[in-house]
Amino acid sequence: MTAPQLYLASRSPRRRELLALAGIAFTLLDIEIDEAPHPAEDPRTYVDRIAAGKAAAGWSAARARRAAALPVLSADTTVVLEGRILGKPDSPAQAAQMLMALSGRAHWVYTAVAVREGDRVEALRTESMVRFALLSRAQVDQYVAGGEPMDKAGAYAIQGGARLFVERIEGSLTGIVGLPLPETLALLRRFGVG
Repeated sequence: MTAPQLYLASRSPRRRELLALAGIAFTLLDIEIDEAPHPAEDPRTYVDRIAAGKAAAGWSAARARRAAALPVLSADTTVVLEGRILGKPDSPAQAAQMLMALSGRAHWVYTAVAVREGDRVEALRTESMVRFALLSRAQVDQYVAGGEPMDKAGAYAIQGGARLFVERIEGSLTGIVGLPLPETLALLRRFGVG
């Protein structure tokens, strides 16, 4: 078994899968921070703040455990439609409402990544455009009934059933999934990981 190279401060199974795909061994930190947007907060500022906050909370959690001093990686992904943040839906009805709002339109997916080791913090953000086809209410209802949208920003998973909705993307596919791999791996190399 390979020794962990970093801590991952994220609950996202997709981020775990992407790191494993890249061959990065990690230890998971289950941290929780307040992810509510501030009033009138710009979506870019929001996603950067949340990723940095998760990294800080992860560093504190690792220190409190007296665990090995390894870098902490965190990330946050948000979906933005016309400047409005579409977070994780609170209910199936809200998920359907979000998906119908995205139907036939382009939107942005911002993913911020932060790495913290002691007082050193480095971060990046990818911005990708996704255009959905025009969706029928039946398509949306069937997708929502499957449960996939409920823990996803914007109520969809591009790597899951929602890939059928996508007409076009511009940007980072892995960033849309939740962790832009080439950019993240380059950032981690600056911390001696990878």
